[in-house]
Amino acid sequence: MSENRKPLLGIVSKLPNGTALGNSGKTHCPLCLGLFKAPRLLPCLHTVCTTCLEQLEPFSVVDIRGGDSDTSSEGSIFQELKPRSLQSQIGILCPVCDAQVDLPMGGVKALTIDHLAVNDVMLESLRGEGQGLVCDLCNDREVEKRCQTCKANLCHFCCQAHRRQKKTTYHTMVDLKDLKGYSRIGKPILCPVHPAEELRLFCEFCDRPVCRDCVVGEHREHPCDFTSNVIHKHGDSVRELLKGTQPHVEALEEALAQINIMNSALQKRVEAVAADVQTFSEGYIKAIEEHRDKLLKQLEDIRIQKENSLQLQKAQLEQLLADMRTGVEFTEHLLTSGSDLEILITKGVVVERLRKLNKVQYSARPGVNDKIRFCPQEKAGQCHGYEIYGTINTKEVDPAKCAFPIDIEKAKQTASFTLLCKDAAGEIMGRGGDNIQVAVLPKDKKDSPVRPMVQDNKDGTYYISYTPKEPGVYTVWVCVKEQHVQGSPFTVTVRRKHRPHPGVFHCCTFCSSGGQKTARCACGGTMPGGYLGCGHGHKGHPGRPHWSCCGKFNEKSECTWTGGQSASRSLLRTVAL
Repeated sequence: MSENRKPLLGIVSKLPNGTALGNSGKTHCPLCLGLFKAPRLLPCLHTVCTTCLEQLEPFSVVDIRGGDSDTSSEGSIFQELKPRSLQSQIGILCPVCDAQVDLPMGGVKALTIDHLAVNDVMLESLRGEGQGLVCDLCNDREVEKRCQTCKANLCHFCCQAHRRQKKTTYHTMVDLKDLKGYSRIGKPILCPVHPAEELRLFCEFCDRPVCRDCVVGEHREHPCDFTSNVIHKHGDSVRELLKGTQPHVEALEEALAQINIMNSALQKRVEAVAADVQTFSEGYIKAIEEHRDKLLKQLEDIRIQKENSLQLQKAQLEQLLADMRTGVEFTEHLLTSGSDLEILITKGVVVERLRKLNKVQYSARPGVNDKIRFCPQEKAGQCHGYEIYGTINTKEVDPAKCAFPIDIEKAKQTASFTLLCKDAAGEIMGRGGDNIQVAVLPKDKKDSPVRPMVQDNKDGTYYISYTPKEPGVYTVWVCVKEQHVQGSPFTVTVRRKHRPHPGVFHCCTFCSSGGQKTARCACGGTMPGGYLGCGHGHKGHPGRPHWSCCGKFNEKSECTWTGGQSASRSLLRTVAL
């Protein structure tokens, strides 16, 4: 790079809008889109004009490879290898593939010249009647002929001078138009170190083409041979690498083809699914709209029914009020304005009318209510095969009609019951969502309530469960809409899960007590000699083993002894010795 160009850190060049980066071709630059001028081959094997590369904005990169870089350049063979260390290096991005290109010490002009592109540009120019080609000697006039011996393009003046020189008198000259059928008309490739010498030799040690002066100079001790002698070996090595690369190209092309096929299938599948979604949505929307119309019609019918009931009740009450006022006004007028005889004569008719009016039954409250509720979560069946939700419910729960069974429960066991909610007509609600409040309070410890669980079954019933902690009497409060249901609060008696026996399971009191006279048994048996308990074969003995506390015969039974002292004979606890 030139000395006056300052490298920028981390800045990537931006290409002008509309630049066709991928259209490199064989003869046109992907940046300027014109014929190549001094084309340079990048490590990614893309070719760009030297001028276009110099216009790219460079950036700084950290190179940990030292001097052993993969960057290809013609002058790198003359650079000394540097020790491996961290060093800053200038790079650019390939304008075609965005690959990072580490520039050699000489900058863009040290990159390898793409001689194939140079040859293709010349052929392209020949097909255009030589337009754009200038003389290789004077670099001024247009080319007319080409020296096949020197491989130089010459104008008319330089061609005559070329023939007059003794050294080049017998060189073969060909008209430019006769070269259009040729596949190669490239100029000789000159040595970058010795511009007067053509590269004809190859240094095996440096793996580089060299000229005669290079062989007698810096490459004196290196094995060198003519390019025609070593091309087979190096060409074969490149062909072997090419054989290993070509299958990857085929595999990638196949992969891309599969991706294209999958992308096409994906698009078709997306379109099909989108059509299904559209059809489903349209059908669902149609079903919802139809259900909406049904709900609105149902709501209108409910309004008409309730309004008719209210109007009928209103007419009846207005007629009854008119009759009442007529009776009251006539009676008051009779009592205030009529004579004694007139009152007595009219009394029979007035009394009969007033008694009849007083016996008329009427409701002081409206016969219908405004309890209309929309339940969006309730299933409303199917419409055109679609499951739809949302119902209109006019039922209102009546706490006075709700009830549930209560039974004696056992301590430390979960007790449960089902609350059945009904409306004022005594019909089951058939839906859930009501405000159910339950409280379970011990009679002696009201500050230690039992926590109940209420489960809404969504059908007008509610599953209520609770677990009493201790035996005793509990009060159960069940409220709907902050009103007690029928019979609430309830009293529940909770007993122990299993009452243990305080006595002993024995054959008789004499044996279990060791002959104590004061020991008694619940069986009621006694023995002569002042023994208050039972004995084998004596009065009251049941004839088989039993519990001394309650007299039960089953050893694993629950004790029924209450522990009271009101009986005629107190039962003393018998202990086993």
